[in-house]
Amino acid sequence: MTADLSLVEYGPARKYRLPDGIGRTLSALKILEEAAPDAHEPGMWRLRAGNKVGVVSLTAPGCDPVTIRITPKVPVGRLLFLLGYSTDPHGWREDTVDLGEHTELLPALAHAVERRTGQALSQGLLQGYRTTEETAFVLRGRVRVADQIKRRFGTPLPVEVAYDDFTTDIAENRILRGAVECLLRLPRVPLKVRKRLMRRRAQLADVTPLVRGQALPPWQPTRLNLRYHRSLHLAELVLSGASVEHLPGGVGTNGFIFDMNRVYEDFVCGALREALRPHGGRISLQARDIHLDERDAVQLKPDFVWYHDSGVPLAVADAKYKNGMRHGYPNEDLYQMLAYCTAFGLTEGHLVYARGSATPTSHRVRHSGILLHQHALELDQEPASLLNEMEKLAGRMLAGGKRR
Repeated sequence: MTADLSLVEYGPARKYRLPDGIGRTLSALKILEEAAPDAHEPGMWRLRAGNKVGVVSLTAPGCDPVTIRITPKVPVGRLLFLLGYSTDPHGWREDTVDLGEHTELLPALAHAVERRTGQALSQGLLQGYRTTEETAFVLRGRVRVADQIKRRFGTPLPVEVAYDDFTTDIAENRILRGAVECLLRLPRVPLKVRKRLMRRRAQLADVTPLVRGQALPPWQPTRLNLRYHRSLHLAELVLSGASVEHLPGGVGTNGFIFDMNRVYEDFVCGALREALRPHGGRISLQARDIHLDERDAVQLKPDFVWYHDSGVPLAVADAKYKNGMRHGYPNEDLYQMLAYCTAFGLTEGHLVYARGSATPTSHRVRHSGILLHQHALELDQEPASLLNEMEKLAGRMLAGGKRR
């Protein structure tokens, strides 16, 4: 029987009785803010979620499986919008993911993947050309001369050949199959959704499975695979959050975990990039060639920098999720933004927080004239309203794009 443990993002710590191997694995995985044995009750573990959300199932020899569910504070539909927007801004701007009647992350995501995969496969499996290299007794395609000489020493047969095969065993179908199988390995997927996912897997049965732990096969959006685009983006979200399959000590894991810090940062930077695109210039994300001092010894890594076409910096911003902060925003963020503005010679800097208990404000730094803005973005609103807030923020950056 699977033990089902439920936590909430940045929620209070809870105690659960866990096998020692499972508890140590949870601590090693670093998916929780706290995973430690309780000092007063042997066999009990204190678990507290931080900025990571999702589902992970752990198995250990001689123990019942344990499933950890970490629920995000934002609604599931909003989380999927934030996740998807950074990968496909235009498609996710005009589209709403079908979550059915599901409000929990795993059932909703499984339902959405099944629906999108079914729509993609409704006209049959996509086919494409795949280059195949093999040893054959019949000449097909072209001869790999170098391999023929190296391996056959001048003998005419067998022959080393390479040819383009028109097949359904292509990257797009492999990614869809990988996402379906990832979800089928998890408990708590509703029975109706699980049955539909099994039908999708049967449709993709002739496609080579993904090798766990290896990078996803590359694909390019084209006119020919247009009907697959949205299903592929959603499948990649599942696979990008997939956790490690096997760990030392015989403990295995399945699931997917999303880092809300990264999700929020990617959304803010992507939305600002789209809002500023009509105004020209160049956008740099996670810039690593910025230094505070003249000897280039102190490196700075701002999340978002907007440059003029000439290369002159016009605006800088940092995304700060900080959804667990209860007593306002830390001063360290202001010091960091002051360093960015000083290095770039800008008069304004922008810190973009997920709205918490603190209110948005601005601070003018003494003796420098630098104005530091702390914006607060309300995530629990419709996507159109959320993007409208980002466009207003981009407008403020345009108006304040001045140099000292």
